[in-house]
Amino acid sequence: MQAPDLEQKSIGDRIAAIAKTLPASVKLVAVSKYANVAAIREAYAAGIRDFGESKVQDTQKKQQELQDLKDITWHMIGHLQSNKARAAIQCFDWIHSVDRVSLAQQIDRIATETGKSPNICLQVKLVTDPQKNGWHESELMLDLPAIKQCKNLRVLGLMTILPLELDEAAASAVFLKVRQLAEKLNLEGFADLKHLSMGMSSDYGIAIKSGATIVRIGNLIFG
Repeated sequence: MQAPDLEQKSIGDRIAAIAKTLPASVKLVAVSKYANVAAIREAYAAGIRDFGESKVQDTQKKQQELQDLKDITWHMIGHLQSNKARAAIQCFDWIHSVDRVSLAQQIDRIATETGKSPNICLQVKLVTDPQKNGWHESELMLDLPAIKQCKNLRVLGLMTILPLELDEAAASAVFLKVRQLAEKLNLEGFADLKHLSMGMSSDYGIAIKSGATIVRIGNLIFG
C-alpha cells in the first residue's frame, strides 16, 4: 500500500488521498495533538469526525473552541496519568491507552459513579520497548480476571504502538501477534473485543493487512 505524498497542498487533499487507501471497514482517526483548531476545522470540513489527542488539558481547550462541531468523536491516544482519569472520561469517547490494571479499575470506578463509560482499548506491547507503555501478553493474561471484574469497563479492542526501528517484515509479525492475542481474548470471554487500533503514518498499510480496524494518522494529514 503506497502512502500518500505529503506534497499534497491542503489537509483536505491529504485526507482524500489517504481515504483512497483505506478499506471501508477501517476507521481513520486524525491525530490532531500537534494541530491547531484551524487545522482541525479543515480536517472536519474534509469529512473527518474522529480526532486523536494525547493530553487532557489541551483537548479541553480545543473542545471549548469547537463546541459548534457537535459530532466529533474524541480519542485519547497518549499515556493517561491516574490523576487525569476522571477528566479524561468526561472529554473522550475512546481511551486507546489503558495500559495497566490499576487504570482499568479506576476508570471502572469513575464510570460507576458518573454513568459515563468510554470505549476502551487495552494497550499491549508485544516486543520489548522501554519507550512504550502497555502489557506484555503474559502480564495481560495474569490481569484478565481483575479486568473481567470491571463491570462498567467497555473493552472493545487492543491498541499497540511499534518500536521505531522495525522493518516491514518485523512490523507485520508484531501486528499479527496483536490480532492473534485479540482472538485469544475473545475465547477468554471478551466477546465485544472487535477492534485493533494499530498503525500510524509510517506503518498503517502494514497494520491494515494484519487486521487493523482503526488507524491513527497524524503526520500524513497535518504535516
